[in-house]
Amino acid sequence: MLYPRETKSREIKDLSGIWKFKLDKENKGYEEKWYLEPLKETIPMPVPASYNDITQDPEIRDHIGDVWYERNFWVSSAWVNKRIVLRVGSATHKAKVFVNGKEVIEHKGGFLPFEVEISKYINFDVENRVTILVNNVLDWTCLPPGFIKNYNDPFHPSGYRTQEYLFDFLNYAGIHRPVILYTTPKTYISDITVITEIQDKKGIINYEVKVEGQECDKKEVRVTVVDKEGKKVAENIGKSGILEISDAQFWEPDNPYLYALKVETIEDGVVEDLYTLPVGIRTVKVEGNKLLLNNKPIYLKGFGKHEDADIRGKGYDPVIAVKDFNLLKWIGANSFRTSHYPYAEEILNLADEQGILIIDEAPAVGMNFFNKNEKVFCKDRVNEETLKHHIQVIRELITRDKNHPCVIMWSVANEAATYEEEAYEYFKKVVDEVKKLDSTRPVTIVESSFPDETKVGNLVDVICVNRYYSWYTDCGKLDLIEFQLEKELKRWYELFKKPIIVSEYGADTIAGFHSDPPVMFSEEYQCEMLERFHRVFDRLDFVVGEHIWNFADFATKQAVHRVMGNRKGVFTRQRQPKAAAFLLKKRWCEKK
Repeated sequence: MLYPRETKSREIKDLSGIWKFKLDKENKGYEEKWYLEPLKETIPMPVPASYNDITQDPEIRDHIGDVWYERNFWVSSAWVNKRIVLRVGSATHKAKVFVNGKEVIEHKGGFLPFEVEISKYINFDVENRVTILVNNVLDWTCLPPGFIKNYNDPFHPSGYRTQEYLFDFLNYAGIHRPVILYTTPKTYISDITVITEIQDKKGIINYEVKVEGQECDKKEVRVTVVDKEGKKVAENIGKSGILEISDAQFWEPDNPYLYALKVETIEDGVVEDLYTLPVGIRTVKVEGNKLLLNNKPIYLKGFGKHEDADIRGKGYDPVIAVKDFNLLKWIGANSFRTSHYPYAEEILNLADEQGILIIDEAPAVGMNFFNKNEKVFCKDRVNEETLKHHIQVIRELITRDKNHPCVIMWSVANEAATYEEEAYEYFKKVVDEVKKLDSTRPVTIVESSFPDETKVGNLVDVICVNRYYSWYTDCGKLDLIEFQLEKELKRWYELFKKPIIVSEYGADTIAGFHSDPPVMFSEEYQCEMLERFHRVFDRLDFVVGEHIWNFADFATKQAVHRVMGNRKGVFTRQRQPKAAAFLLKKRWCEKK
């Protein structure tokens, strides 16, 4: 799926803003066909944003089920002979879309975009109406999974139920990313795939273009590469081919150089469609115990993150996005993982421009009870229906993100019950699908299992491990970290002979809480824990990255072990630094 970009043949109309919103208290709106008429008794709701924290109404915040969004829009008569597409950046977790009362598309999966051509549903003489039904219910057939708990006891009212899930962030819901209309010609460029190579100083771009629409086979395709100064450096005719750039600039964190790949469809010498794709020439591979970027070892310094901020929840906000990238640069980070779901493509666009490396993760989180008496991979929980959806999500993820130079690795899951025998066959099918769709990037599964119990270690190219010594185990025992961590990491390498990234480690920390000697939740404890982890990393040459949990404090469901969310952030939820931020800045700005 190509990211919508304006060119001389394409226009964009952003429908983001204030929409009408209605809670479907009894989840009967679809059955009653609310979409046939304008919604009644609505309240204003911003898009994009999670709806949970916008109002003062706990019924809206905690709602389980359907909600409705709606807005009116005009379409210019200049679009009459254009192909008109409606694109929803994401809707968590299921959605049905209606245009002028007609159902046009439905989608399952809350963290990836979906789109549909709506040309035949559009009115040019009167206002149009778009209505979106969003459902936030999690079950075992979706990612992330969850389940509804129905109470049948004397301490709860009849019919009382809760949404349960096994992941540690709030199940924010709503339309989280921009909703836009865009146009293309009737015959249009529908997809582009680029794979880059490096040969000495020469940059190689292998490309394939798909054209769809009226008489698409008759269209000539011209592909041109332009550098930052606007100079043409390569050109070819054809829907597939190879472009060579002499003395090329290679994309990497210290030099995130982007060429412009201009793709045109031409008939009788006239350009009909134009799409411009930013392209970074770079390679990534695993060799021995190293991760190589452009044939040079790279060490990942950064974070697990969340799309999370005050009031807006998981809603994309360019203000927060730019602030976060400024903080990443300030602290000396070169990477992060999109824990635990794909982020907005606008974030990846920024990462391409800023030179931040991304481990791109599927929303397969919460597939673990952390109790070996409770099986996850079984017919009543994670089963064939889950796998079918997981593979579909992988396809959508790779289709969306395959051309981003910032994406250097695919992660297919976080902290699944990989110690269960059934996990091997399940994840083998998922990893096989990834490698079939993209053989150019390493694949990982982020582990919470231990090296002798995982069943999936041989499936992946890089071992990612989440570990919290002196926090969830041996609480407060900082002196055990180095002994325990070094022993475990050596065992991972002994068994699998693959590079290792410690993809989560850290401590909940209340900003402004101090203690000497350090105690849990103090800023001093967070700093001391990090330093002891780092001493181990620096002794082991097969450790190729450190991603601290977490970039910033974030919201979780209410529980006695969480004080207004997860406080493991190096920054507060308001993006203010804790003491650990300065410790990391010193380490990362010195460590190459």
